[in-house]
Amino acid sequence: MLSYEDLQQGLEAAGQTHILQFWSELSEEERGSFLQELSQLDLKGLKDHCEGAQRAAESPPESLDQHIEPVPAGSIGSVRKSDRKGLREWEDEGLLQISQNRVGVLLLAGGQGTRLGVQYPKGMYNVGLPSGKTLYQIQAERIHRVQQLAERRHGSRCTVPWYIMTSEFTLTPTQKFFQENNHFGLKPSDVIMFEQRMIPAVTFEGKVILQGKGKIAMAPDGNGGLYQALVDNAVLEDMKKRGVEYLHVYCVDNILVKMADPVFVGFCVSRGADCGAKVVEKACPAEPVGVVCRVQGVTQVVEYSEIKPETAELREPGGELVFRAGNICNHFFTRSFLQDVAEKFKDQLKQHVALKKVPFVDLCGNQVKPTKPNGIKMEKFVFDVFPFSRNFVAFEVLREDEFSPLKNADGAPSDSPTTARNSLLNQHCRWAVAAGATLTDEQGNNVPASTSVSAGDVPPARCEISPLVSYFGEDLDQMLRGRTLQSPFILDEKKARELQAQ
Repeated sequence: MLSYEDLQQGLEAAGQTHILQFWSELSEEERGSFLQELSQLDLKGLKDHCEGAQRAAESPPESLDQHIEPVPAGSIGSVRKSDRKGLREWEDEGLLQISQNRVGVLLLAGGQGTRLGVQYPKGMYNVGLPSGKTLYQIQAERIHRVQQLAERRHGSRCTVPWYIMTSEFTLTPTQKFFQENNHFGLKPSDVIMFEQRMIPAVTFEGKVILQGKGKIAMAPDGNGGLYQALVDNAVLEDMKKRGVEYLHVYCVDNILVKMADPVFVGFCVSRGADCGAKVVEKACPAEPVGVVCRVQGVTQVVEYSEIKPETAELREPGGELVFRAGNICNHFFTRSFLQDVAEKFKDQLKQHVALKKVPFVDLCGNQVKPTKPNGIKMEKFVFDVFPFSRNFVAFEVLREDEFSPLKNADGAPSDSPTTARNSLLNQHCRWAVAAGATLTDEQGNNVPASTSVSAGDVPPARCEISPLVSYFGEDLDQMLRGRTLQSPFILDEKKARELQAQ
């Protein structure tokens, strides 16, 4: 731990002496913990960090319109445009790799869920499904099921390890939640949690923000902090030891995420890709999602704010948007590519500016909760490694089957607990009807089989199918054909056994 004098010297060199302005008011204990926190700061890089944040916040986003082009058709696979035989072959390849313990999943779960308005990690959130399951439980059960499908197809027991990147804010509550729920039936040694780095939030004048008299306002370094965290926590070594060659990386908040999706994994492996991204067709030109495209011949994600509306609205002769490959933070990486990034490229990742409302203490030491953005948090994004890929592929999936993020509190028009819940229930209604069941609503009225609903619309019935019973909608015919399902209907393992026995 640094001495007070060393620290004072380092902060002076960085132009950040205000950090110690309340030192005389702190107790011995407070001084000790503050010194410990400050000793972990990169004092040499602090000046650059603060000045860089200030400069970045002042620079308008660069317009990339003249330089962008869509990803070439040859590098894109599609669920929508592929025949059943092709999809089956990819699924077979993916299940083969899973059966050989070569596939892991990695969850990005370092964010605080401020927009959702909860004080705990998003994965612990219950969106109000009939079963009351949280996002973490749904994801754990999908891991169980995909292992089971691979074992059934290839006759060998297998494990899909689950790596979970947390932050200072989310590590302890996540660990506690998994312990209280017996790791949802997964082996604790196959659920590997690790922490990403934290970096100081900075004012628009380039000064580190004090959250308290003896506490700096810190924030996770974005989901692109993954690559440094893999090094800090020896995660790549763990993967190598387990024989994991392929990694499915995703964000915690997508209720429809397919864990270690065998079709996606199989597509990427069969194409010899080192890096891949799932994409969905943009709902409209102005939808605020990044677009996977090429900039001067290099694959990357271009944020919606970096493209002019007239470029976003360009259409092909058939009517499809030219720049339609919406990024959904759902990626494939080979372990050797991640090793390359960790060794050669992680320090070249660009920094992105996020303007945030950061609670602080004013000059008199009073706590202030700002009503408008007052601070800059610098973030790296997980997709910023795409330019380093030697063989990048994109894989287009159906939004209603694979993408419904939980970002906002209820009352927001999109990406809320209600839209996430509805998306999952609508998917399960489609599966039940496809298996030959008749659904009824809460009043007992039959729901027409032809009812067509979009992902976030109110579902025609409350029908929930456990991931432990079905992953893609498979294996339901025998249980559900010819049956009438009274809403709310939950098909869990117990109910599935009863139906199979009848």
